Amino acid sequence: MTFPVRAITLDLDDTLWPIAPAIDRAEAALDAWLARRLPHAAGFWTREERNRLRALVDRERPELAHDMTAQRQWMLERMLQASGADAALAEDAFEAYFAARCEVEHYADSVPALERLAARVPLAALSNGNACLRRIGLIHLFRFQLGAREHGAAKPDPGIFHAACAQLGRAPGEVLHVGDDVEMDVVGAHRAGLRSCWLNRDGRAWPRHDVRPDLEFADLAALADWLDALPSHRIRPAA
Repeated sequence: MTFPVRAITLDLDDTLWPIAPAIDRAEAALDAWLARRLPHAAGFWTREERNRLRALVDRERPELAHDMTAQRQWMLERMLQASGADAALAEDAFEAYFAARCEVEHYADSVPALERLAARVPLAALSNGNACLRRIGLIHLFRFQLGAREHGAAKPDPGIFHAACAQLGRAPGEVLHVGDDVEMDVVGAHRAGLRSCWLNRDGRAWPRHDVRPDLEFADLAALADWLDALPSHRIRPAA
């Protein structure tokens, strides 16, 4: 299938890098911070207890559902309060966690493919997560990064897709959204009027009958190959 592509928006977690190792590193960094700064509380605030606190966020602060940074900060403040510690330490604890969360390990194809894509069309990051492309070192390949936290609503809400299209200066039908998540990325993009590409690294079967992605690839290199093969009049070069 071919169609015009004037810009591309990309999901981040589990699209450009696997999220699980990054979260494991972040939790380990928080364990180390607790052991160093609050040794009396470290034994209680295990990862299991932190997971229970994470579930409490959903119940007590549903308005933070789109904001993973605010969720984590709320959790840390509750942990410090329960431990009798200075709440001002929450900023330091979050930095320990977040710095490690941004130590991602890219899929082998990601960076070379992004460089190829960025040479052809404008790229924008569109994520529900809170990874920072500036810290990660990829922001130079993107026109901008738009997160659910900044926008005020998460994918699959059509508003975040439309906001990205507006910032790119393109109609939704001229923008291709790329991501791994069936509902958040493919269905969300489809309902917002964008073209969609399902990045199916695990070789899963498409689970829905009512909506299908416009494209499906096993990695970003295959998407870059597809874009390279498009007739030049169907691509607007990145300026």
